[in-house]
Amino acid sequence: MNLDEIKACIPHREPFLWLDEVVALDENSIHARKFVSPELDLFQGHYPNHPVLPGVILCEAAMQAAAVFIAKTDAPSSEKVPVATRLNNTKFRRMVKPGETVDIQVTLSEKMGGAWFFTGKLSVGKETAVRLEFAVTAADA
Repeated sequence: MNLDEIKACIPHREPFLWLDEVVALDENSIHARKFVSPELDLFQGHYPNHPVLPGVILCEAAMQAAAVFIAKTDAPSSEKVPVATRLNNTKFRRMVKPGETVDIQVTLSEKMGGAWFFTGKLSVGKETAVRLEFAVTAADA
């Protein structure tokens, strides 16, 4: 799935779209990627002499991948948008730096009513950058 197809699924847009492509999608999981451009404005302040992608942005990328997953497998009505409602057991293990590509793997753990529960793992190469558990709910747009 390319960038235009991703944009058709979720409301996020540049400069706050943290997915470049979807590599795989099935009934239980999604695998997406994001190239971390050295040109991103946020590196001017985080940190100027040692640029690092903020961990909260990595979590956001996982949640955006989950939103694409929901749109493609179990889309709520058009008046609803997916919003994050919970973030648990987040473990940051490796910094992500400009010029690296992040693999974003999100797996559905459970769906209850209008809530989806996910686990996420974001990696650079074979190294895990972050693991997290989170929930998404369909809210009024």
